[in-house]
Amino acid sequence: MDYNSIRKTFLDYFESHGHKIVPSASLIPNDPTLLFTVAGMVPWKGILQGSEPAFAPRVADVQKCIRAGGKHNDLDEVGYDGRHHTFFEMMGNWSFGDYFKQGAIEMSWDLLTRVIGLDPNRIVITTHISDDDAANIWKKVSGKDTIKLGDKENWWSAGDTGPCGPCTEMHYIVDENNPDPDSRMVEIWNDVFMQFDRDANGNLTPLPKQNVDTGAGLERWAAILQGVRDNYDTDLFRNIILATQEVVGVKKNDENTPSFKVIADHLRAVGFAIADGVIPSNTDRGYVIRRILRRAMRHGQMLGHRGALLSKLYPVLIREMGDAYPELAAAEKRVVEIIQNEENSFADMLQNGMKLLDAELPKINNGVLSGDVAFKLFDTYGFPLDLTQMILRDKNISVDTDGFDRAMAAQKERSRADTKGTRTLWESQTQLHATDDVYKYAPDENMDSRVLAILRDGEFVQNASVGDVVEIALDKTNFYGTQGGQVGDMGEILRNGETVMTVTEAARANNIVIHKGTLTADVAVGDTVRTKINATVRQQTARAHTATHLLQAALQHVLNDDVAQRGSKVSPDSVRFDFTFGRPMTDDEKTAVEKLVNDWIAADMPVSHEEMPIEAARKRGAMALFGEKYGDVVRVITAGDASCELCGGTHVYHTGEIIKAKINKEKSISSGVRRITMSVGTLAE
Repeated sequence: MDYNSIRKTFLDYFESHGHKIVPSASLIPNDPTLLFTVAGMVPWKGILQGSEPAFAPRVADVQKCIRAGGKHNDLDEVGYDGRHHTFFEMMGNWSFGDYFKQGAIEMSWDLLTRVIGLDPNRIVITTHISDDDAANIWKKVSGKDTIKLGDKENWWSAGDTGPCGPCTEMHYIVDENNPDPDSRMVEIWNDVFMQFDRDANGNLTPLPKQNVDTGAGLERWAAILQGVRDNYDTDLFRNIILATQEVVGVKKNDENTPSFKVIADHLRAVGFAIADGVIPSNTDRGYVIRRILRRAMRHGQMLGHRGALLSKLYPVLIREMGDAYPELAAAEKRVVEIIQNEENSFADMLQNGMKLLDAELPKINNGVLSGDVAFKLFDTYGFPLDLTQMILRDKNISVDTDGFDRAMAAQKERSRADTKGTRTLWESQTQLHATDDVYKYAPDENMDSRVLAILRDGEFVQNASVGDVVEIALDKTNFYGTQGGQVGDMGEILRNGETVMTVTEAARANNIVIHKGTLTADVAVGDTVRTKINATVRQQTARAHTATHLLQAALQHVLNDDVAQRGSKVSPDSVRFDFTFGRPMTDDEKTAVEKLVNDWIAADMPVSHEEMPIEAARKRGAMALFGEKYGDVVRVITAGDASCELCGGTHVYHTGEIIKAKINKEKSISSGVRRITMSVGTLAE
């Protein structure tokens, strides 16, 4: 059975047994404690814990998951065995207070043995040592005795307190002659029985509604059903690897197999994550995806390939998985563009970073690269630690990871201490002219600028060198510096077409726009340069800012006209909006606000950006922010007949460009002030 057949068989079976079939949830979870959806239960966490109502008594799905960041990290293992993945598919069936152990066990056994035809004699079952009920049910259903294990193997809990319960696992013997249980068997299914609530003293109280949470790894099923030991020898991965051979011009062999596995796995993680709205960046989930993409690119280079790789392979991913996940094809143009930008950036980064690494190699003693050098590679060129380790592994050189961690901690401490101090230093430079940043509204990448000042390590200097972390002021820029709740742009500063600085943030000190980042070439005061913003990040930020205006208008329409903004943060990842209101919003009110915002988005109303005297803006009815100071001439953003506000931020030109908006949370932050967090664009889909 191929992957498509397995998915269909699984879902068809549970649909025939009364389950509602639902599509996979996004890889971006509605859970601030997680970077990604790491398991099939994540979308149902609220229902399973009793904080949300169930929309159906029984559900089945195939959930896309990523484990590559934070405590859920399989990244380093990928490529060197046949079972680890960063992206994987988790099949699951769920009972929200409907059937329990009897039903779950009966259906698991029936599907495994009768429907897909696994040999019952090769299935080994484990249960919790306390769960006689499950053991007795298994004996009746299968005729088998179970292996009883402890809490580590067969007990699930959401944390130290809350819902918990025993689980039963099904393992399949893949190598009867192997005495090592880890090699002899592979886990193929896990049924979790949430039947208790555990208090702070460890006492277990039966839950009034008992749930079933199951998970079965699709990649493992495919390997077993296709008679192979390695997940990467299954049809889906074979086809991706064949396509990779065509792109890189090299055939897979025993020595280079890990690189082909890494590329095949990482294509799925990167492609699916970006299709779901993750933007590669230097923080959080964006950093994880950037790291995975660069790791794949490095393995491509180890195969002798130069240039685009994953962007060329993305159509293959659509061909292999697009029927099951139509969002891949729907987002193709955007995903390929983002990957291409990252690949181009990585090529420049690697070229510059390798110069530093090659210069350091002769200085290495005892086969260990200094942690300070490894951190400089990370901080200056974006080399993740594992990329440096990968490059050095073939040379039998390790990295002082403790030294790297110390350098990282010291940099974070400097950053915290310098944030306020550097602003004060810039504000003290009274001789500096205000930055001409009118170009931020219509960025011209052919605009020459002049370096006016460079701040390095708390001092203004005339020149700075490769690897220096600096802040630069220019006479003019197309970067939007953080202001009015909108985060600053990211991008590059170039000279003669070559990148000299990667700008991680554009900030403001009075009327000076500060470009923060790390130099990839020497720079001096007086140099002529060009500024290039990251267009993808800018577009998503503009969507978010216009959506914020629509949100305020919708709140006033649904709640009352007295609702007023008390703060906001507009970033490419999310919107945070604070407003005056004396009570929690009801679910109906939140639904009505979200619907109204999306109705305005669907109407594709024109969004005008106009400058006018402040009196003219007031006569038009433009809304001003409480406590904000405005000049004689103001910028007015008008979205159809829905919203008219004074605003100096960047915005879309038609509401349809926002694509979609989704309210994630609404809560109190102080007396009489509420906060909404909202996703927009592809993140909301």
